[in-house]
Amino acid sequence: MNKINYRGHLAMLITTLIFGANIPLSKNLMPQWISPIGLTYSRFVFGAIAFWIISIFLKPEKVNRKDMGTLFVGSLLGVGLNQGSFIAGLQRTSAINASIVITITPILAMIISFFMLREPITFKKVGGVLIGFVGVISMILTSEFVTSKNDPSIIGDLLCLLSSLSYAFFLVYTKGISRKYSSITLMKWMFLFSAILFYPVGSSDLFVARIFYEGSQQAWFCYFYALFGATLITYLLIPVAQREIRPTTIGMYNYLQPIVATSIAVFLGQDIFSWTKPLSAALIFIGFYFVTTSKSREDIKRASAPVYNETIASPEVLYPAKEPVHK
Repeated sequence: MNKINYRGHLAMLITTLIFGANIPLSKNLMPQWISPIGLTYSRFVFGAIAFWIISIFLKPEKVNRKDMGTLFVGSLLGVGLNQGSFIAGLQRTSAINASIVITITPILAMIISFFMLREPITFKKVGGVLIGFVGVISMILTSEFVTSKNDPSIIGDLLCLLSSLSYAFFLVYTKGISRKYSSITLMKWMFLFSAILFYPVGSSDLFVARIFYEGSQQAWFCYFYALFGATLITYLLIPVAQREIRPTTIGMYNYLQPIVATSIAVFLGQDIFSWTKPLSAALIFIGFYFVTTSKSREDIKRASAPVYNETIASPEVLYPAKEPVHK
């Protein structure tokens, strides 16, 4: 692993650990302290303010008009739809279910990369996709009621699945601009777009949140973790990883989230294991193994490239020295 790849992998490792812990901590906030919409919109506003303040102390970067459109779409995929659907789904399902569903992200990224980046889909990749989907579907169909009789966790699981899909699109769609601009420049515009677009639906829930009037120390700790940890730090690191490693490899790190989220959720008494959950997770892990060990586009090109034979191409062979003529 070279230095550049090491930096990308380290960025994603830190990001995944933070995201994994954020699952049970955010669930501890909703809905008694703040609604899902209020929590999501507060992350949009905080991200916009924080990234713009940081950009003041850095060298300004001018964004092309064409790239501004990419940033706008990226804000909808990677910030608005990703965070919004995940937080809404997390309220309706368990922390363990949510952490398992989002592990399908690398499989989705592989499929999207095929259409957008022309990454090949081999038989090994297809097998991995099918096995992974079986794992996710089996987990969703065997989910139980985790909040109330009128609120089945399957709705929450599907919302988390939508979050994974939007995040996979985000990784592939914004990979190009992640190499042109700094993390601060990318995120200050993306979070600003999200804060403006979602103001009509998010501002009212944010202003009336109970946490601002009678929040406990534990609630404030979870809230600040969601803002500074799962918003500021993670979205600073994601573009760093995008510049160095492939979207499918970035999605690979989602497989650490169930371990982190499950450990914290069990510790907080939010969830317990059932035999179907580890079985479903095992299927997803197997599918991911097949996907990540299959050949990439670069591997196929290198394998099909002609081998340069120095012996044949040497001057001695092409232009052999003439034997002296003995009279």
